Parts: sequence; structure tokens; C-alpha cells
Amino acid sequence: MDEEERAVRGGSRATGRDGEPGTGWSRRRFVGAVAGAAAVVAVPVTAAEPPAPAAPAGPAPRAGERTAARPPRGPDRPRPLYLGTYTSAQGGGAGVGLAEYDPATGRITGTGTLTGVPDPSYLAVHPDGRTLYAVDERQDGAVTAVRLADRKVLGARGTGGAAPCHLSVHPRGRWLLSANYQSGSVAVHPIDASGALGERTAVVTHTSPAPGPGQQGPHAHQFVTAPDGGHLLAVDLGTDTVYSYRLDERHGTLTEVARAHARPGAGPRHLTFHPGGRHAYLANEVDDTVAVCAYDPPTGRLTIGAPQSSGSSGGTNYPAQFLVTADGSYAFLANRGHNSIARYAVEDSGARLRLLGTVPVAGDFPRQIALSPDGRLLFAANQRSGTVTVFHVDREGGGLRLAGGPFASPVAVCALPL
Repeated sequence: MDEEERAVRGGSRATGRDGEPGTGWSRRRFVGAVAGAAAVVAVPVTAAEPPAPAAPAGPAPRAGERTAARPPRGPDRPRPLYLGTYTSAQGGGAGVGLAEYDPATGRITGTGTLTGVPDPSYLAVHPDGRTLYAVDERQDGAVTAVRLADRKVLGARGTGGAAPCHLSVHPRGRWLLSANYQSGSVAVHPIDASGALGERTAVVTHTSPAPGPGQQGPHAHQFVTAPDGGHLLAVDLGTDTVYSYRLDERHGTLTEVARAHARPGAGPRHLTFHPGGRHAYLANEVDDTVAVCAYDPPTGRLTIGAPQSSGSSGGTNYPAQFLVTADGSYAFLANRGHNSIARYAVEDSGARLRLLGTVPVAGDFPRQIALSPDGRLLFAANQRSGTVTVFHVDREGGGLRLAGGPFASPVAVCALPL
């Protein structure tokens, strides 16, 4: 860990780069910005693609349900790609980047920018494919909903915390979950039939255990639903803890049911489940390790296993995010610093990870990675180089092959292929 990283870990600036209130820089933003601003390349902005045609009329949904999404485009037609950035960072974007990708070649083509969403550093889509959600990673944190058919911003709601850095949609589509990094809290918002957000129904701050070594307080980094659908897991880097909650799906409230403690100083950042639902994989940002976790669906209890290699071979490295293939055979890890993607074979029905090696990411500081819906492509958002790189995924052997050159995207911190 370098001195600049140590100085800001757990802290933040109360104002943005131009001194305007409410655009504070969290530690996690600073880590990515160090030595990277000069490398950012601005993406060309062109006219946005026309709105997608409306789906044919069908039976009215029951109360609280969403209608089904329109049929997907053909397998070889361009697919939409949404790109997250920091609008208040030097060299950052003007909003959510709009692009398309060729599902066969992986080639990305920019189509414009969706403005009106400040600091959209993490993105998620509703299960029906009709609404995009973005965090507004600012001091006065919020989450924003965007209707994709005509790209209308449906409004923003406060998260009750500072610097929200992650959000996800509950599988049944009625609740949005978000994690406030700076204030160490998690929040729940209702989603109505139009995709718009209501006022939050819950916000919980992680007040214990005490912060881990080098931390100044809790730092919630992820809030996600377990495969059983009945439990939510919040990963907190500051307290070295993964909290399990039960969601009251009628009222949107949270009840804590279990805690899993990583070793002191691990700094857990991101958790990804195996499709079997009994195991998950944890990326530890601070001590540069990963861990296999056992999960018990009836109780929501997670048990964190022994630390394993991230594949970084020493040096400064911050593991960022895990992905697991749909068939559960392979896992991929983004390494910031080592600037690689580690490849793992998943064995023993998810209970074991075996490191296969690493592949250079062809960019600087891969903050986030994502698989295309068909699993044939892997996208890496490289924060410091301001690029998105794409890889072909060998689904038989877990290999990664670069798909052409990088796509320029200012301060690229999230890539969401649909």
C-alpha cells in the first residue's frame, strides 16, 4: 500500500474538485485517480440511437409486478452497453456513456451520453430490462432511475448516506439495494410498476465491529441478494465483515441475521456467488487475497475460508471484482495494480478455486468487469487509462482472448452489457 493510499483510506474530501458541495471524493475514487488523470481519453459523443420500439400490448400486470421485457434482439445484432464514470473527476464523463457492442466480434461503438445523472460510478438494470439504475456517488448520496425505452430520467432518491458505490436489484424486481461507502451503510428503495424509485424504506449503518487496521470507520462496498432470494449480503471493507440480512418483502425493512468476519485487515470488497448457491468468492482489496466462502441458505450464514492468491505475484495490487461463468466452471478476478484478470477453475461443486494464471487486461486499473448475457464476452472498465477492453471467453477451457483494441471511455469505472 503506497503512502497516498494509506493517507486517504477511510477518509474523503467534503467538496469536489472544484470545491462545490455534495461532490465529495471518497477514498475509493482517490485510489483510482492517483497517477491516472493524464491517461484519460475522452470518448467521442455522437447522436444517441433512436428509442427502442414499445413492446406490444398484453395482459395488465398484477399489482406490484412489472410487465415482461420485449423479445431480445437477434444473436448477431448490436447489443447495448452502458458505461459508468465520474462526472466531477478531472477528465471524467458527462453522464452515463451510451454504446453498442457486436456480440460476435466484441467491437464497441459509442452512440452518445445520457446526461442528468451525476457521478454514475455503478450501474444495474431491472430484471425486465426496461429500467437502468445508477448510483450518484457524491457526499449527499442518491440513486437514479432511467427508463431505457426513451432514456428519460425518472428521478433520484437519497440513500441516507455518503458516496454510494454499489447497487443491485432484488431478483423479484420490487426493491433496489445500495451500499454507501463513505458512511458505511446500506439502503433499500421500493421500485414501482414504471421502474421509478420510492422513498427509501430502510437504511442500516454498520456500527460494529470496530474498524479494521488502517480504517477510520465502516465502508459498505456491496449489497447483493443471495441465490436463495431470502437473504441480502452486505460486504464492508472497513469492518472486515460480511453482514447477512433478511428482507421483509412487504415493507422493505432489514433484519440482521448473521455476520461473517474476514481476517483483520483483509478489506473485503466484492462477493460473487457460484450458481449452485452454496458457495461464494470474496475479493479482499486491502491484503490482496481472495477466499472461498461456504453459504447456508436456510440461515443466511456465510463462512469465509482461508486466504488464497489473487495471482498478482506480489507488488501493489487491489483485487476488485469476481465473475463466475453461468455453468459454474470458471471464475475471473479483476486485479488493479497488477492490471490483469486472474483465471480460476472452479472445482468440487464450487467449494474450491484453482488458479490457472493471469491475462494482461490491456488497460490501467480494471475497476470492474462484466460478462455479456450469453457469456461469450468479458468487459473490463479500466479507470486510469479511460478505456474498456473486451475479451472472448473460451467456455470450454476458461481462456481469455483480447477482442481488438481498447475503446476510449473517460474515467471508465463500470461497463454494463445487455
